[in-house]
Amino acid sequence: MDSPTVLLLGGTGRTGGRVLTQLLDRRVAVRAVVRSAARLPDGVAADPRLTVVEAEVLALSREELRRLLDECDTVISCLGHTLSFAGIFGRPFDLVTRMVARLAAVARTTERRAPLRLILMSTVAAHAPGTVEPARGAAQRLVLLALRLLLPPARDNQRAVTYLASEIGVNDPHLEWVAVRPDTLTPGDITSYRLHDELVSSIFRPGATNMANVAHFMCELACAEGTWRRWAGRLPVIVNAAGPR
Repeated sequence: MDSPTVLLLGGTGRTGGRVLTQLLDRRVAVRAVVRSAARLPDGVAADPRLTVVEAEVLALSREELRRLLDECDTVISCLGHTLSFAGIFGRPFDLVTRMVARLAAVARTTERRAPLRLILMSTVAAHAPGTVEPARGAAQRLVLLALRLLLPPARDNQRAVTYLASEIGVNDPHLEWVAVRPDTLTPGDITSYRLHDELVSSIFRPGATNMANVAHFMCELACAEGTWRRWAGRLPVIVNAAGPR
């Protein structure tokens, strides 16, 4: 696979900033849509491979989004809700779901040599519709149901995954996807990490996932054809391993 051109959404967040830095370190061309360029990670603004677009992602018109996607092979979305009262309970309640649906709609109306690839940062609180993972007991399912009813971000993440799994599926000719599910996000450098098809811990005893590790895996999905083919159409769980990388 040739070096991709990546459209990055959420590139000033805690994980998104790490994705941006790691992509540029890999010499990947990046178009980053951010609300404020002042919040970009230190040292990246002058990189010639980086194009910055200051905009609210949901305010982009379909034509603007289509132009951003022109010559882009891959979209990495680290969009999320701010960890504040306004961010959790304020609008937009469905930021991630709406953006996923808009990307799919534009992909379907654009002629491309290959399907657009979407790498979505999700959460272990989300699951594929119609499935019950063995590590998730009845008590955990009840807690998660309550969270989705009470907290818009939890509901948004689940609906985005449901949309990809149910509306797009694994054979769509226009859009391919992977939804990455980290456990409790932690700071720190890149370390060893493990990838699983299903959950490996409960919400009552969560595992840890370095944000740098999430960024590394998302960059691998964007840059390594074998990694993409291994996980396309799936919801890999990523957790830190015990030893150093």
